[in-house]
Amino acid sequence: MIEKERIAIIAITKHGSALAEKIHASLDKSELFISAKFKKEIAGRVEFFETPIKDLTAKIFNTFDALVYIVSLGAVVRTIAPFLKDKHTDPAVIVVDDKANFAISVLSGHVGGANELTEEICKITDAKPVITTASDVGKTIPVDILGREFGWTTELGENITKVSACVVNEEPVGIYQDAGEPNWWKRDVPLPKNFKIYESMDDLAASSSKAALIITDRILSGTYSELLKKSVIYRPKSLAIGMGCDKGTTQEQLDDLLEETFRQNGLSVKSVKNVSTVDLKNREAGLLAFCERHGWELICYTREELVKLKDILPNPSEMVMKYLKIPGVSEPAAMLTAKTDQLVVEKTKAPMSTIAVARINFTAPAQPAQPQVLELAR
Repeated sequence: MIEKERIAIIAITKHGSALAEKIHASLDKSELFISAKFKKEIAGRVEFFETPIKDLTAKIFNTFDALVYIVSLGAVVRTIAPFLKDKHTDPAVIVVDDKANFAISVLSGHVGGANELTEEICKITDAKPVITTASDVGKTIPVDILGREFGWTTELGENITKVSACVVNEEPVGIYQDAGEPNWWKRDVPLPKNFKIYESMDDLAASSSKAALIITDRILSGTYSELLKKSVIYRPKSLAIGMGCDKGTTQEQLDDLLEETFRQNGLSVKSVKNVSTVDLKNREAGLLAFCERHGWELICYTREELVKLKDILPNPSEMVMKYLKIPGVSEPAAMLTAKTDQLVVEKTKAPMSTIAVARINFTAPAQPAQPQVLELAR
C-alpha cells in the first residue's frame, strides 16, 4: 500500500461512527473526526465537530493525504467540489457507506493512492471495492505510478495521458528496461497481450509500438527523438556512487565532479540511490553537505570491508594503499553497495576527489555485513 502520512476518517451517523472506529484501529497515522452528537458513545482520541461537514472539509482538505468519508457519495461530491485542484495535489478521497457494503475510490485513485487505500479498507470491513480507474479495472499497467513503490520517478510526463490511452485501449505498447527492479509487474494475471518487451532500444525504436515505457538510468540521445515523443521514461534508483575525497573538499567540488562524470557517461542523476565511502570520511563536511543537498544517504564502509575487493579493482591506488592500507575507496565502495563486481564508471579523478559508479544488482542476496549508514537531513 502507498504510504500515507495522515489519514482523516470522518463520520456523521451512529453506525458510521462505529465503523470509523474500526477502520481507525487498523490504519496507522489515521485520525478520527466524529459528529459531536456522539460524544457520549465514542471513547479514545477523537476530534468532535459541530460545524457542517463542508466546514470541516475546508479545514482539513489540504492538511491530510487521504480523507475517508462514511457519508453518502452525493454529499461527499458536493462537499469536496469547491476544494479540488488537480490530481497531483488533491488528497485521496474514499467513501464508505454506513453498513460497509461498498468502499468507493472517489478521487486521486492512482497518484494519491485512493485505489490502494480503498482495497485496504475493504480488507478491514469486508466491503466491496468500487474502483473505476481504467488500468485497474482492466488489470493493466498504471502508467502514472509504475514503480512508485520502488522510488522510481518519471520523465516526459507530458506524454503520460496519451501513453495511458494506448495502454487502456489495448494498442501495441513496447517496454524496454536496462536498470532497476525487475519485479514491477504486481498483478495476479499475466502481462496483457498488447505489451511487448524488447531487448534493445533500437528494436523498440524500429517496432510498430504506438507507445513505449522505458525503464533506464541512461540519458537517451537524439537518435531516439521520434520514439521519445510517444514514451514515458522511468528513472529507477539503480546507481550507487562510490566517492573518495581529501580533507577540506567542498560540496561544490563534488557537485562539479558528479555533473561532469554523469554527463560524459550519459547517466541520469535522478537514478542515484546513495553515496558510499570509507568510514574515515564520515565527518567530512563537504561530503556530508553534498549528500544532504541531493537527499542521498551516505554509507560508510570499514577498511576491512573495502580491502576484500582488492583483487577485482580495475584501478587500485598505490597512494591510498600507502596511507589507508586499502587499494582504493570509490571503486570498492560502489561495488559493495551495488552488490556487483562490475562498474558502470571506473574511478574518475578530480584534484581533491574521486568517483566511481556501479549499477545495483537487484537480484543479489542481501549481504551479511552491515555498513554504517548516516542519516542525513532531507
